[in-house]
Amino acid sequence: FINTYRLISPIAPFGGFKNSGFGRESGMEVIKDYSNVKTTWINTSNEPIGDPFVIR
Repeated sequence: FINTYRLISPIAPFGGFKNSGFGRESGMEVIKDYSNVKTTWINTSNEPIGDPFVIR
């Protein structure tokens, strides 16, 4: 590493190539890979709310 000190950024994605079975590590891509979208209902008022999943 004499002439290539810090050649690769530690926040850059690492790994993964076509269908090798290995994904990305590091970087913002790993957050998308390891995250699941979830909906949460939070009542911020003092009034009780009805069940939002009941068809009225």
